[in-house]
Amino acid sequence: MNHFILILIGFLVATPIANATETDSVTVPNTMAERVKACTICHGDEDRAGRDAYYPRIAGKPQGYLFNQLLNFRDGRRYYQPMAILLENMSDEYLLEIAHYFSSLKLPYPPPEHINLQPEEIKLAEQLVFSGDPERELPACSACHGDNLMGVEPFIPGLLGLSRVYIAAQLGSWRNGGVMRGQTPDCMSEIAKQLASDETNAITKWLAVQPASGNPNPVTALAPELAHRCHSIVQENGAAK
Repeated sequence: MNHFILILIGFLVATPIANATETDSVTVPNTMAERVKACTICHGDEDRAGRDAYYPRIAGKPQGYLFNQLLNFRDGRRYYQPMAILLENMSDEYLLEIAHYFSSLKLPYPPPEHINLQPEEIKLAEQLVFSGDPERELPACSACHGDNLMGVEPFIPGLLGLSRVYIAAQLGSWRNGGVMRGQTPDCMSEIAKQLASDETNAITKWLAVQPASGNPNPVTALAPELAHRCHSIVQENGAAK
């Protein structure tokens, strides 16, 4: 673990790197693209995370969402030791720069996964994704994540272009209070705890087979009642100032 952290920290420092000879050297460009290479160790080269990776794509996610997550990792509201150590000495201003950099990247999305879904799974997933379940006060996924499921600016991420394994792991963490999630309750924690296993399986499979296209919706697409319900997510924290 310590070796891993040293590698990450080393990538963040843009300094000259000596070659084998004393007279020759290579100067690393002092650019944000060079500094955030530490991020691509886990999130993938050019931010294209592999299908077998737990780490998600972060390119193109809303700036406010990325900024809030960086703050949460740094300040202990979300728990993952490598991220906490990496970010512990970074200022809000620098985290906002990182969030802006990744949010501005426009990279191709991976193709959808090939997963067989039964007709009843498709019906169940589409019901929950687009209509929710009013009897249980479960909002539709699209009500928060946008009608095209590509997120809502500036705080809510998209659900497409992610692997089934990653989506399932996140729902599991929200439901069970896993180490990747903090202890502060939020609307996703409430929702995940109400989903049955067959519903979770159907949703994660259905999302993983959908093509990702389009841009995040504007913030006006989020209903006021949902903005109030998910106030722990929909917050400025300096991101939209």
